[in-house]
Formats: sequence, structure tokens, C-alpha cells
Amino acid sequence: MSQSLIARVETGAVDPRLSTLSKILNAITVPGDKRRVSDVMHSPVISVEATDTVRRAVELMEKGGLSQMPVLEGGKVVGSIQETTLIRTMLGSKEPQKVFESSLRNVMEECFPIVGPTASIDDVLALFTRDKPAVLVMDRGKIVGIITKIDVISAIKHGK
Repeated sequence: MSQSLIARVETGAVDPRLSTLSKILNAITVPGDKRRVSDVMHSPVISVEATDTVRRAVELMEKGGLSQMPVLEGGKVVGSIQETTLIRTMLGSKEPQKVFESSLRNVMEECFPIVGPTASIDDVLALFTRDKPAVLVMDRGKIVGIITKIDVISAIKHGK
């Protein structure tokens, strides 16, 4: 597999076929790797409510060193908020300061993908190729963890 093809997949210029995706996953994973998402996820998950303000989300993101968070409503995942979304929203506003008083419901994006705690690292890698910044881990209807791209990269690097 050529480096240029991988670069085009990473930039979104090419939507890989399943066979291409399999080759990429095989190249970066160790045969027989039995690790599960529960081995690399972060818990507890910091989240915000859909009724919270953007200001509240930004404060939590600053405090926790986070670049994204799930958005909940009544304990159910209803969306996500990311730094990129906030920047895009502010750039599109005539009064960027007023964005901080907006409800997250007005600026949130779709939910992060969700997997169970026994899902494999390979399953999460496949989701990340679709330009998702994080994956939520749910067990019996409750969020038990979150995995970001760097979590998976670090786990592979350190063989965890």
C-alpha cells in the first residue's frame, strides 16, 4: 500500500474500500491483538447537558484539557461538542462573544460513535478512519468510557 494512498485516505480525498481499510488496519495492528476498548478508555467521562451554555462546556474543556465532550439530555447521549465546532460557530457569528451564552443544543453536532466495552481496538480504529474524534463506550445504557485517537495511538505504541 502506497504512502500517497494512505495520505489521501487521511485527508478525506479518498473514501477507502473495505479491502483497503482492512490492509491499513492489518498494517498497524499486531496479529492476535486481543486488547479491548475497556483496556484503553478513559473513565469517568466528562459530559455536558444539552441545556448547558457554551460557556459551561468551554470551562469544562479548559479545566479537563479536553477537545471534545459528549452532550447528554436526561442521561442519554444526544450529541457532541468539539473545539472545531465552537471555532466554526464563532467564525460564523457577527458577535462571537454571544456564542458563549448560547445553549449547547443550538451548536452541538451528532453523537460520537458508540461501542461496548468488549469491542476490539480494531473496531475503534475503523471508526476513526471516518473522521470521528472520539468513541464512547457504553455498558447497559450508561457511558462508562471514552476513547480518543491519541489513546489508541498510544496503546499501539506502548503495546498496552
